[in-house]
Amino acid sequence: MNLEAAAAARDRLSVPVPGGPGGDVYTVVEWLETWVEIRARLRDSTRRMYRSHIGLYFRRLLDGVLLRELDIGHVQEVFQRLFDEGMTAATARQLFSTLRSALGTAVRERLIPDNPARYLKLPKGRRPFAVVWTKRRVEQWRRTGERPVVAVWTPAQLAEFLSSIAGHPMFAAYHLIAMRGLRRGEACGLRWDDLDLDEGVIYISRQLQQDVGGQLRACPLKTESSLRVVALDPETIIVLRVHRSKQDRQFAKAGITSEGWVFTREDGGPLSPSYLTHKFNDLAGGTGLPPVRLHDLRHGAATLMLLAGVELKAIADQLRHSSVVLTADTYLSVAVELGLKAAAAAARLVLKAGKSPPGGGSVRRRSAPVLAEITA
Repeated sequence: MNLEAAAAARDRLSVPVPGGPGGDVYTVVEWLETWVEIRARLRDSTRRMYRSHIGLYFRRLLDGVLLRELDIGHVQEVFQRLFDEGMTAATARQLFSTLRSALGTAVRERLIPDNPARYLKLPKGRRPFAVVWTKRRVEQWRRTGERPVVAVWTPAQLAEFLSSIAGHPMFAAYHLIAMRGLRRGEACGLRWDDLDLDEGVIYISRQLQQDVGGQLRACPLKTESSLRVVALDPETIIVLRVHRSKQDRQFAKAGITSEGWVFTREDGGPLSPSYLTHKFNDLAGGTGLPPVRLHDLRHGAATLMLLAGVELKAIADQLRHSSVVLTADTYLSVAVELGLKAAAAAARLVLKAGKSPPGGGSVRRRSAPVLAEITA
């Protein structure tokens, strides 16, 4: 640990230093706040996440608890209250990871003898898998307001959305995300040099994120494996060519020198991922279509590939999932619906074969009564 950075952080936060004039102990919340500030080499998005965990949950649930008095009972009570409030297992695991890591640092700094969080066993839960907005699900949503955790539009619903925003400046961005499954930060981080529209590929090598001061920064991708080449379909190539032509004309008319970003603000600067989300919510909410999140367009791209008969391995490579198992697990319900279609197709083949004698010839008239006997 950088002791000068730690001291500076403690001074800024007015946290009592053990053995110092301000007191000889930390509260749990004071330590969490100090821990976030003294962590080196954290991504800005990770630091914001830690701060939100403290501000939204730990400050409320561990208010006044001394670090040296924290035990497994306190930790169990915190997470039981969170589950009682309806928190999902996935979010609880994120909070648990934050708390356990901070307490682990406190042990290494000899502020506490042991890490009480390491004795807590959280339920693993299950990754929510994508479901399709079928007619039945849409009717239930309109009737009750209930919606799945992860839901994707059908091809017809996606086409309706894209058609409704065809004239919007962000049309090309949402088209690209929906068709090829880019993350929002990856889309905002694209530069024209990353695109080879003649070859029909995009090189994904960075993402844009907002730092703690709200400034946009180009950052490494989510994981090293996220670095990839994305193949483009002919329609998306046309959309991107039209987008660049419009952008060039608008910049020339306004006297703007291009900074090279594919998707920009009106002044030519890079686009914020949060703006892309908020604008999508506004546009999608005005269509009357069942609700999806911007990130669900990424899931929808995988669904489109499944419906087109693309193998799971190819889908996992395009989305850069860590394994085919993850891809299959996430889109289990889609695979089930595809299985129903395959079963129906197989049944049609059998029935068709039953209407013709071996070797061809005329249709046997008795096939219908036989089918009636089977289904009776």
